[in-house]
Amino acid sequence: MTNVKKAGKTPRSAEAKSDQDFDREMKSELEFKENWVDKVALFVTGAFGSIRFLGMCIALFIVWISWNLNLLPLLRPFDPYPFQMLTMIVSIFAIILSVSVLISQNREGKKNNIRQQVDFEVNVRAESEITKMLTMLHEIQKQLGIHSKVDTELEEMKAEIDIKEIHHKLDDTITEDE
Repeated sequence: MTNVKKAGKTPRSAEAKSDQDFDREMKSELEFKENWVDKVALFVTGAFGSIRFLGMCIALFIVWISWNLNLLPLLRPFDPYPFQMLTMIVSIFAIILSVSVLISQNREGKKNNIRQQVDFEVNVRAESEITKMLTMLHEIQKQLGIHSKVDTELEEMKAEIDIKEIHHKLDDTITEDE
């Protein structure tokens, strides 16, 4: 079970935006729970997705076909050409494997979405902290009497980040892509 909680929880004093307000805007309080289907799919794709298993399958097919073409004189054929039983078994096995692979891919997709969300939130938190430091440096500059011309780029960098607006833009982009 993978638990993902709020990113970057660090103790701070109540400043312009409290941690509670900031965390309330974040979306990644997510939990990813593996159910029994995920565990079975992981086992199947792990065990059957190896060179060793491929070699065992090839050996089994060679023995099966040789046996049923009566190339092994001591053994009596049980699935004559065109090997209908072998075809059915391989088809069922292929269905099981393909579904297991799809389940594993969906699981990895969920994990990647969680990672992306956490990365986004860490980046937003870092941006907020940098903005706070810029504001503090600007205030120190003013208190020391160091006057500079109006820097519009600095003022833009000091502006608060609207996380909701970013989420809406992302949601709109995702909706447009679908």
